[in-house]
Amino acid sequence: MTGFSKPSAIERPALALLELRSIARGVRVCDETLKRADIQLLDARSLCPGKYMVLFAGPVGPVEESFKAGVEIGADMMVDELFLPNADLQLVPAMEACAVPPAVDALAVFETFTVASTILAGDAAVKAARTHLIEMRLANGLGGKSFFTMTGEIADVEAGIEAGKKAIEHLGALVAVEIIPRPHADLIRKVT
Repeated sequence: MTGFSKPSAIERPALALLELRSIARGVRVCDETLKRADIQLLDARSLCPGKYMVLFAGPVGPVEESFKAGVEIGADMMVDELFLPNADLQLVPAMEACAVPPAVDALAVFETFTVASTILAGDAAVKAARTHLIEMRLANGLGGKSFFTMTGEIADVEAGIEAGKKAIEHLGALVAVEIIPRPHADLIRKVT
């Protein structure tokens, strides 16, 4: 993934995800979305089993314009899509595995069947409670599944998890959630 320059606290970026069942079409969609508007490519790659993902961010207007073009060009090859205006500022650093959490009181792992549902649940979780995303793994060596880890005080982590579940319950994409109060120091070193 490439670096992402943080917008001001007032201007939250929009995120868009396009997931296609064709690698060839996915590469074309990636090119066309980049040419359509001034957006920043966060990730573009093949996923298991034989799909392609395009993830980009930027101001709401340009991201929406590129997203609509990508959906149109992807057409019958689209598997999943997500347009998230005003995404929480914690999402991109967590996707880039460069988020530095505060001291870990409780650790949560939120696992889903899809990339889009992980992003949606993670956004809802950090907006609902005083939690910090640690990492967001998007189908990288996971057979198409994705997950995020987050921390905070136990009550906040529980509230964030509930918000994440609620945000994706209509998708039927939840695999599992685990909340670990006071995780062992060795585990913390592995997940941060």
